[in-house]
Amino acid sequence: MNRSINGANLPALRSHNAALVLDLLRTAGERGISRMELAERTGLTPQAVSKITARLREEGLAADAGRRASTGGRPGTALRLVPSAGHAVGLHLDRDELTAILLDLSGTTVAVRTAPLDLGAGAAAVVERVAAEVEALSTAGGRVLGVGVAMPGPLDHTTGIAHRVTGFPQWDGFPLRDALAARLGLAVVLDKDTNAAALGLALRGAGESFAYLHLGTGLGAGLVLGGALYRGARTGAGEFGHQVIQLDGPECGCGKRGCIEALCLGAVGRGDLDRAASVLGTGAANLVELLDIDRVLLGGRVVAADAEPFVRGVGERVRVPVTLAEGGAHVVAEGAGQLVLAPVFGRAEA
Repeated sequence: MNRSINGANLPALRSHNAALVLDLLRTAGERGISRMELAERTGLTPQAVSKITARLREEGLAADAGRRASTGGRPGTALRLVPSAGHAVGLHLDRDELTAILLDLSGTTVAVRTAPLDLGAGAAAVVERVAAEVEALSTAGGRVLGVGVAMPGPLDHTTGIAHRVTGFPQWDGFPLRDALAARLGLAVVLDKDTNAAALGLALRGAGESFAYLHLGTGLGAGLVLGGALYRGARTGAGEFGHQVIQLDGPECGCGKRGCIEALCLGAVGRGDLDRAASVLGTGAANLVELLDIDRVLLGGRVVAADAEPFVRGVGERVRVPVTLAEGGAHVVAEGAGQLVLAPVFGRAEA
């Protein structure tokens, strides 16, 4: 089975030049863009643009958007992207909940489903639960290019294998990407929840250098450095929650003591959000000083439930702007969908 995302079931997308053209069609919106403008902005010859756009039209990805006024010569026909020509499913597998989102080619949300999930129920049960949600969601749109899956780390993005998820060591070594691809018959990409969210935020224009801190059932970070998502050599970057800041602190699910995650979630459990924000801010300050990033974005269900003390508390401890991340409760699932869509438009390497 071909599990490559670029051009899954769409031959016209297998070209880097086609991705450039598609991205310009996408950003042009309903007004569209002419073939001459496409040639000028991509550096391709008019003949090459004509061949690419002809293939895109054959695939149903592009359509006429009306004629442009003449600037001396024959008026040109503008082309636009057909958002409904393809879709991506984004999945957020949390420890206790599944969020599934269907995005069209423009990145617009078509449908959302949420359901309880027990990540400790065993890989086989989780695969079946996820497959049922994907199949139900797929009926809301047309052809699906692929499925992006985001879950707590650590995991290996390159091989699609999960590792020892904190609290669920039974996942260590399970080939989740390939198991889901075989079950669904679709291309699948697997990444950490925080990486997926950071990718989606970067594509929304969040900046060239930022950290996304996600506080929910766990605590992690997604990093965008120099305009690119930074995963590390083994997808290990961003294990933010398991840095020790109190040597004699409470035991964490990872086996260490005094981790930011244990201290932060403990304070949340006691209802002491100011203390939780203080701990989170201490870790964020370390991260800002270490990486010299420009901005900190906060998200996750705990932050979303009461953002003010976290934005204020973290902001008091770091020297860069601190804001609530766009996307709300679906920021991870949307980012997971972008793991599929972004490479189609040449915008990111998933």
